[in-house]
Amino acid sequence: MPTQDSTPGSAASRSTAAWLEESFARLVEEHGVPGASVAVLVDGSIVTAAGGVTSLATQVPVDAETVFQIGSVTKIWTTTLVLQLVDDGLLDLDKPLLDHLPELVIGDMEAAKALTTRHLLTHTAGFEGDIFTDTGRGDDAIEKYVATLTDLPQVFEPGETFSYNNTAFVVLGRLVEVLRGKPFDEVLLDRIAVPLRLERVSPSPYEAIRHRAATGHVPGEDERPVPATTWALARSNAPAGSMLAMTPTDLLGFVRMHLDGGVAPDGTRVLGPASVRAMQHREVDLPRLAGMGDAWGLGWELFDTPQGTVVAHDGGTIGQAAFLRVVPESGVAIAMLTNGGDVFGLFTDVVARLLTRLAGVELPARPTPPADPQPVDVTRYLGRYADTIYDITVSQDEDGRIWLDRTPKDIHAEIGEKPIRFELVHLADDSLITVEPYHGIHVVFAFLGSVTSAAGDGKAKYVHYGRVVARVE
Repeated sequence: MPTQDSTPGSAASRSTAAWLEESFARLVEEHGVPGASVAVLVDGSIVTAAGGVTSLATQVPVDAETVFQIGSVTKIWTTTLVLQLVDDGLLDLDKPLLDHLPELVIGDMEAAKALTTRHLLTHTAGFEGDIFTDTGRGDDAIEKYVATLTDLPQVFEPGETFSYNNTAFVVLGRLVEVLRGKPFDEVLLDRIAVPLRLERVSPSPYEAIRHRAATGHVPGEDERPVPATTWALARSNAPAGSMLAMTPTDLLGFVRMHLDGGVAPDGTRVLGPASVRAMQHREVDLPRLAGMGDAWGLGWELFDTPQGTVVAHDGGTIGQAAFLRVVPESGVAIAMLTNGGDVFGLFTDVVARLLTRLAGVELPARPTPPADPQPVDVTRYLGRYADTIYDITVSQDEDGRIWLDRTPKDIHAEIGEKPIRFELVHLADDSLITVEPYHGIHVVFAFLGSVTSAAGDGKAKYVHYGRVVARVE
């Protein structure tokens, strides 16, 4: 059943509550999502709704107090902790990172000397971004993780381009620990959750078990969702989003602080107004990619729409997916947390629809293959690319069809991800797109740069699908 907070409801909040009561649980079921919860901030009121179950094994219903993992939405919380350091005069975003974190040793120390905190916050650090080393469950997990990065490969020079980077946010988490003198979990609770009175924010499974907690679901042998055998990723990756759990109402309590210029409901200042603005300021533009924004700020993902900028972040962990969309100019925010199934279809039918109804915002359509794809010379794209989690090969068959084979490695192989073959067609410029959708979206692969050696012969230096992967030939 939809509920509202104590703020008197406006016509918009009442109509939203009525629509959610009528539609949300039904849409959750129609999209094969085991369970989901949504919260909508409009005209100062928060309206919530829930549907489905926390686990198909237990059949416990999802309610407004059920906690889900928010995955990479955690990065906005980590960014807030970093900007609090700036507010307190403990950190300069543009000074060398090693000035603040001399313990950091990576594979390319010349690149490390050029790194700044801003590079990490904007996903432009250039080093390998998907390192998920498990260093245990102790308070020193993040410190131990950073100590393992001595051979971390540098893919491109700091600041050269955008490449989504989980590793960078773990390093930021360690920076927070060093400058605050406390474990990351404690700092997050002390400096965000407590002043905002967010009672169900759970930085680990140990806290989440005190509440009604959702279990992630992954595709089974028949592709239908089945409960995942693991609840959370390693604690070492907590600042990047491995285990933070909460309700969507808690998440919007955090967002409301950002919309109110960094002030909590009781007047406590949590973040400086300049830092709030800085987080939403456009820092780096992205190539056209599926499921990602047009640009990035400090932590925040930015979508350009005819009605203005939408700030956002999504997150995914083992069988759980989180979606957050905020329209600062209208004060509208929507958080939806899910535990498997067709989450992108549910997003379209709930989050995208409500943004249009409440803020007049039409989110950009996800890219789809052209009806009549034009032929393209793929000579520059063909070849092998690799990073720590995937081997990628781009080839062309005798019929002229373009194929991309992706083989998982490391943790992706360990958790059961299978090799996959995508057929690609030309989308625009140096971008190709999958003919068939993958997990509900057509994936775009952009080919960037040029190999300058004689042997390279102008071939693309990188393939970019949100992460930059370097050619290895």
